[in-house]
Amino acid sequence: MHQPEIAIIEPNTLTALGLRTILEELIPEAVIRTFSSFERLIDDTPDMYAHYFVSAHVYFEHTSFFLERKPKCIVLSAGEPSLLTGIPSLNILLPQEQLVKTIMQTRKRGHELTHHPVPAAPTDTEHELTPREIEVLRLVTKGLINKEIAEKLHISLTTVISHRKNITEKLGIKSVSGLAIYAVMHGYVEADRV
Repeated sequence: MHQPEIAIIEPNTLTALGLRTILEELIPEAVIRTFSSFERLIDDTPDMYAHYFVSAHVYFEHTSFFLERKPKCIVLSAGEPSLLTGIPSLNILLPQEQLVKTIMQTRKRGHELTHHPVPAAPTDTEHELTPREIEVLRLVTKGLINKEIAEKLHISLTTVISHRKNITEKLGIKSVSGLAIYAVMHGYVEADRV
């Protein structure tokens, strides 16, 4: 039987080693490798892993790589759940018992540590943005103000304000920087375009 291999991409050594210890106890049959940077993962054989536990910072910087492997990824967060809508995440600030429960629940929900692709979990329909809201979101992340967005999309200022209100209500994110992070994490914009 082939042993599944798991990659932990986390610059913080203590976080990486702590997670590795927990995973080794939970999944003794798995081979777990830690990488302090994305570059070190790429120097290895990046596509051989059944699962990736990746720091939010690394995920943001290399979104295109991880979006292609989304069903295999769990983002290590420090408690920013609204920014990670639709993306499996693990809050590293939780006590060990809760971390273990979360990892086990994630496995039960379809993120089995296998080499077989797992379909992405369906997103909650109340969080789905309309195509026009996505257009507005993209322009907001580029730094355009409401008036500029209205001119660019040939819609009224009131309509732009309405779209922005809907985006904020659906996502629960009020700041432009939070919206930019959400847009990058969900593939609406490239990180270098924000």
